[in-house]
Amino acid sequence: MGEAGEEVVLYVYDLTGGMAKSLGQSLLQKNIEGIWHTSIIVFGKEYFFGSNGISVCDPGTTALGNPLRTHSLGKTCLPEDVFQEYLRGLEQDTFSADKYNLLRHNCNNFSNEISQFLCGNCIPGYILDLPNEILNTPFGQQLAPILELFSNSIGIHPGVRRSGSDFESLNNDIDSARKQSALLEEKRNKLNEKLEKREKRKKKKKDKNKHLSDQFCNESEPSSSRKYCDNRKKMSENGTNGVNVPATAIVENDADDLERKELELKRKERDPPIVFPDTINVQNELERLVGLIDGRINPDDMQYVAELDQYMLENEGSWALGEGFLSFVGKLLNDDQLVSEVRETILNILAAGALKDDIILVLHQDRREHILMNYANGFDKLPLLEQLALTLFMCNLFENSSTSEWLLYISEWQLGSSLVSNIRVTTKVAVNSLLSEDKVLQDRGTALVHNLACKEVKTVVFDDVVVELAMAVLQYFNSKPNEENSFRCMKSLARFCQISRQDVPQLVQMIGPPPSAFKGISNRIDEQIAEIQNYLR
Repeated sequence: MGEAGEEVVLYVYDLTGGMAKSLGQSLLQKNIEGIWHTSIIVFGKEYFFGSNGISVCDPGTTALGNPLRTHSLGKTCLPEDVFQEYLRGLEQDTFSADKYNLLRHNCNNFSNEISQFLCGNCIPGYILDLPNEILNTPFGQQLAPILELFSNSIGIHPGVRRSGSDFESLNNDIDSARKQSALLEEKRNKLNEKLEKREKRKKKKKDKNKHLSDQFCNESEPSSSRKYCDNRKKMSENGTNGVNVPATAIVENDADDLERKELELKRKERDPPIVFPDTINVQNELERLVGLIDGRINPDDMQYVAELDQYMLENEGSWALGEGFLSFVGKLLNDDQLVSEVRETILNILAAGALKDDIILVLHQDRREHILMNYANGFDKLPLLEQLALTLFMCNLFENSSTSEWLLYISEWQLGSSLVSNIRVTTKVAVNSLLSEDKVLQDRGTALVHNLACKEVKTVVFDDVVVELAMAVLQYFNSKPNEENSFRCMKSLARFCQISRQDVPQLVQMIGPPPSAFKGISNRIDEQIAEIQNYLR
């Protein structure tokens, strides 16, 4: 992860207080170090899951005392309010109190879920594998029905239930006190002025879009187009998905995010990512999408186009997109009955959406199905226009730290006969784009490689891909790129030499062309060449 961000730590407790280690062999005929309970420490609090649901307390204050051990899981750049919103969703569904099961859906599953959400890493396998290890023993199979019976009565420490009114009241008191400071008051005044201006712009845009929408609806005959327009009008009148957000809440959220955004700006000033903010006309692409899918998909699915309209044109926030939105995107990307232009269009719209700082919430909904990355893994077989749209989407995800980190997740899943991960798919797209014969795709490939190289991450993220990226850059140099693309790639190669100080320099010397061959093109390229030569022997 980047240097900035909040540390995420796993606390590991032994529920048996050391008894499992001494009795495991006699009872289970297997050496067991402990029966593990885990929790996540982030934003100064300890979060865990039990028969009471999701609970929170000060770190190390459960009945179990101090943890037996801790594991650093990484850092997260997600703001705390986004994390709290995510927890609210979990405690109402996947991790509600009635879903707790000691063997199959417990505190460790919760810790693993939170860890993947915050920093893209799983908790250690020895913790997750323990239930199956016990159940696979003869004594464990006899014990299982008894444990099932007592599953709901076993607890660690209720802490404070997140859904409880006391917890909400406590949080409100803390927030109120914090927001009394003079500094925050000054920020709030500035944000109020900003909000007023934004509301005026929003009203002006809404009036314009409503006029265009009414005109479009009057001209459209098919029922699915009328359904899209009806949904859009209804959402505009009532608030997306029936949710009304008070202006004060927006101001407070903006205030809380201000410091995080300042850190992000400093990073961008040092190594600004290459993004393409003015490439897509969202209004035109949305209208084109409606025309392409009208009458060719389930009419009920047109509601997702209306939601997308609200998110992209009305700036309503990612909560405007319903739970089935990504499934809808998956249908468009994988339905062979739809023309390629449909996939190109939806990817172009997503590429524009990738510039929004709350798109990360949409991406995290895809952590199980991997709809977007499974599609991207077939990049080399896609038509050119789909490739262009997909690279645009990935490049624009580097606009924000949290979304760029999503591209670099190393957690693997099975796809066919192969294990894939976000970082491997991102690398595949970057390499194939860079070595394409199409100049526009090459340009976006250099941008993607540059953004990957300049991302501040732990070296382990690039362990499997840095040599592949460096080799692609060296091959690309043979095409005699222009100054801008030469600079992007030379800067990337310098960064790769820093990451892999033995393999990449050896590759440069064995394969070539030598960086010195590009001397004299520009001063900034010469600076990167000098940096690379420091690593060459």
